[in-house]
Amino acid sequence: MNNERVYKMIFASVYPLYLNKVEKKGRTKAELDEIICWLTGFDAKSLQNQISKRSDFETFFKEAPKLNPNVSKITGVICGYRVEEIEDKLMQKVRYLDKLVDELAKGRAMDKILRK
Repeated sequence: MNNERVYKMIFASVYPLYLNKVEKKGRTKAELDEIICWLTGFDAKSLQNQISKRSDFETFFKEAPKLNPNVSKITGVICGYRVEEIEDKLMQKVRYLDKLVDELAKGRAMDKILRK
């Protein structure tokens, strides 16, 4: 896994891919934004600001107000790795986001995605 390459990816260039993935499965931009905000602590305005200023993933997560305290409840395999076993904390955050987007696209209920 080339972590540096992932960290330098621009969040604003990946966001439309996330959006396309969930919309193809009948989910909405509002739901996508809700899970991103749940994970990172951004509000809608600050999330849009991150997209507008074209932050890379490293900056995106560094500037995130507060990772949700329930992230430890996010488990499972994404890209061949168990998210709960990823040692690199930044890569783990990126994969948490990927896992949540996958769950949204697969039709999982929002309450379950948000670990309520």
